[in-house]
Amino acid sequence: MKETKLLPNSDKIHTTALGMERIKRNLCLEVDDIVGWCKQKIADKNSSVVRTGKNLYVNTEDYTITIHANSYTIITAHKNNKK
Repeated sequence: MKETKLLPNSDKIHTTALGMERIKRNLCLEVDDIVGWCKQKIADKNSSVVRTGKNLYVNTEDYTITIHANSYTIITAHKNNKK
């Protein structure tokens, strides 16, 4: 299920310089537009969004993206463990 506030506010989604480096490192990405990449994952029909406390967790098949719920700042992202 999509968090109702996230998609309509996708223009507010951003990250910091340190956040970009952290996400690139954690996901081994060679992408320059990290925010755009994350927005694509968030908009994917197979992703789900859960709010826990002050954070939103966007879960895709391969990744979990953590976003601050009030500021829409992408905090980090991690690869999901494959079983």
